This record gives sequence, structure tokens and C-alpha cells, in this order.
Amino acid sequence: MFSSGAWFLGTDSMALGIVALVLMTVIASVLGIHLIMAIGGADMPVVVSMLNSYSGWAAASIGFMLGNDLLIVVGALVGSSGAILSYIMCKAMNRSFISVILGGFGQTSSSSAAADADQTVHESSVDEVCEELRNAQSVIIVPGYGMAVAQAQNGVSDMTKILRDRGVNVRFGIHPVAGRLPGHMNVLLAEAHVPYDIVLEMDEINDDFPDTDVVLVIGANDTVNPAAAEDPGSPIAGMPVLEVWKAGQVVVLKRGMATGYSGVENPLFFKDNTRMLFGDAKDSIDKLVGGLRG
Repeated sequence: MFSSGAWFLGTDSMALGIVALVLMTVIASVLGIHLIMAIGGADMPVVVSMLNSYSGWAAASIGFMLGNDLLIVVGALVGSSGAILSYIMCKAMNRSFISVILGGFGQTSSSSAAADADQTVHESSVDEVCEELRNAQSVIIVPGYGMAVAQAQNGVSDMTKILRDRGVNVRFGIHPVAGRLPGHMNVLLAEAHVPYDIVLEMDEINDDFPDTDVVLVIGANDTVNPAAAEDPGSPIAGMPVLEVWKAGQVVVLKRGMATGYSGVENPLFFKDNTRMLFGDAKDSIDKLVGGLRG
């Protein structure tokens, strides 16, 4: 690619210059696709942020070539802010930036906290979950990417309104890297008209789980994995997570028992105070809303 660039800059022929430019573009495209495809989904927010940073540095480089001071300054600001955000997200996930870029995350599912054959899953039903919600004084809802895929945010908003009208203290716990990008869950909940004051960040709500009656985990996996906090041998050890397992009762809305983007088994699903409500998140939430209204 560098030789093609030198060829493009050094040739006096327009035809050869176009050939060099096309060749350089093809090589860059293949290299970019190859690098991104190797990166696990859990690290994708960091990668998107770094791609934004790269665009800023590219703009700054063009500014130097054109002698445009404004382009240099703006490009440098975009590049540095993207790099800083990437660093913050890597730190939040206890990840090395180099490891993220090289695609080393999520390539193994082994963990000393992984479920063994003797562990069982406690499955629940819509009626049972409705009864638990009716009897609860405090509820925390933890949304994840599964909620976004199922487009269940409007049903979640309706359920929140019903519970709050009954006098239940309902709040939301948002992990910094939940969804595809930081702020993904916040945007979805805002679009569904969930009040801003009950949508709290992980650091604001983590200490409240032991005093919470019911936690609803909707389509989240890695961000609520106890292995990150309790298993030093886990690939995600040290990653800050929402400590939902400390609540009185945890209800996980999930399609099946598949692992999250990290590929690490989640011991939360096998804990004694966890109940699994299998199915599409939107369908399950709609049924819960109907049950609570009935």
C-alpha cells in the first residue's frame, strides 16, 4: 500500500496515477475488512470509536498537505477525542487497547466459573414474573443489546408506567458499554419516553442492588456476568459489571442459553435467585404488560 502511494505521488502519467490510486484503495479496503472482522462484538464500541479517531487524524494529515490550519486543528480534535474515548472504554472493560485492535477478545469460552453439567436453570413463566412484580417495592431494569434487537423499549416503557402507578420504585441500570455504542440504551429509552431521572449509570446504581426486590435483565449478558467480579481466571475478570445477582430476585429475559459477545459462560443464569423467562424480549414484555394490566 505504501509503495502504491509512492507510485501515485511520483508518477507523471494520469493513467498510471489512477491505477496506483485504485490499487491502493483496494488494498486498504481488504486490510480494513480483515482487521475489523477479527474483532469480537463486545469490543465493537471501542473499534467504532477508534475508527472515528482515525478519520480525525486522516483529516489532520490532509490539512498539512493543503496547508489548511483549520482542518489540522479540527482533525486533531476529532482524532484525540476518539482516542481518549477509546481509552476510557478499554479501561471500563479492563481491556488492553492493543488486544482489542488485534481481535483477541472473545476467542475462548473457557472459564473456571463456567457452568458444569450439574447446574440447573430455574425457568419462570409470565404469570410468575407478574406476581413477583406486583409484590415488589423496588424494581431495577437492566437493558442490553437484546432489547434493542427485539425493539422492546416501548413495551418496557409501558411496563414502567404501570409499575410506577402502583407505587413501585422503578429504575434503570445502564452499563457504559451496553449495546453497540455508549449511550445506545439511553437513546432507546429516551425515544420510548422513559423519564430521564430514573435512568441511572452503573456507578450510581450498583450499591442499590442488595436492597432491590426484583431485577429484570432484558437482553443483557456480559454486562451482568458475575465471573467478571468473582472469577480471577475469567477472560473478562476485572471488567466492571452491574451486580444484579445481589438483588432478592433476578429475572432474565433471553431467547436461550447462548453466551454473550465475549463467548464466556454466565454463572448468573444458574444462581438460586435467578429465574429465566425464555422468548423474544418484545413478546415477553408485551405479555408482562398485559398480565400487569389484567
